[in-house]
Amino acid sequence: MDSHLRSTAAINSFLYTNTMLISIIIPVFNEKDNIHPLLDVLLPIAENYAHEIIFVNDGSRDGTDKIIRNIASQNKQIKLISFNRNFGHQIALMAGYSFAKGDAVISMDADLQDPPSAIPEMIEKWQNGAKIVYAKRKRRDVDSVFKKKTAAFFYQCINMLSDIKISENVGDFRLLDRDAVDYLKKLPEHSPFLRGLVAWGGYKEDYVYFDREERHSGKTHYSISKMINFALDGITSFSVKPLRLATYMGFSAGSFGFLGIMYAIIGKFFLPIPWVTGWTGIFVGIMFIGGVQLITIGIIGEYISKIYLEILKRPHYLLKEKINID
Repeated sequence: MDSHLRSTAAINSFLYTNTMLISIIIPVFNEKDNIHPLLDVLLPIAENYAHEIIFVNDGSRDGTDKIIRNIASQNKQIKLISFNRNFGHQIALMAGYSFAKGDAVISMDADLQDPPSAIPEMIEKWQNGAKIVYAKRKRRDVDSVFKKKTAAFFYQCINMLSDIKISENVGDFRLLDRDAVDYLKKLPEHSPFLRGLVAWGGYKEDYVYFDREERHSGKTHYSISKMINFALDGITSFSVKPLRLATYMGFSAGSFGFLGIMYAIIGKFFLPIPWVTGWTGIFVGIMFIGGVQLITIGIIGEYISKIYLEILKRPHYLLKEKINID
């Protein structure tokens, strides 16, 4: 009887594995030297499932789209979406989610730092009931000390400021169930912070673990300025606490100013010492108040800029071409 049940479960698992569709989304920007090495590793794994591989060309200028176009002409399961220009990594992922048809959708980078070998375990976790499966880095030895420290600081900040817990040491290498993908597609944000939006949905999560390797070819496209903008998008998308912090700083500065006034009055009329007004106190006071004002204006400006972009209602991206996309 037990043998019969095991056989039935194995048959059902086989039928399920071979009827489900797995979509793999790969945003690319100037990655021409990584496409063939990636597919050499990815295709033998993907071919164990009904699959589609969607490359989202985010305005590459090095001929990346030409390489993918040639490959897609020989393999209809490889698909290409090209933008008119560079719209950003998060927008490219959202475009991939919009066109993906899979029962499960996996997003990954093209530089082989996200190992395709983790995909079978991610699918197994999904089959066992997880709606979101994160690929979490066990080691980041290939990253610089600066990047590791700033990443840790960012996640500490956003988790302290936000009511949503965002997992540390995870990137955009993850599997989403169709329900989670459909939920993301309904969100209208023009500057999506997907790591937060995915967690915000509250779907059942699980993890697989991997060691982060070096890029196969080329240099990272995330400059320090892009990392800072990414961090600001994340914080302002999931917390209003910076606005409250600005209010607290205003009250603090006002309180210090009031105490300074009281001290000056008492010193002028009641202390038996000559009152000499020094330039140091004035300079420090002006710099302190001015700094608080500029920080406060900057915080408010970040939120106003997000409101401005939402009100414009411009399209998230402009398509240049679609290949093998229905």
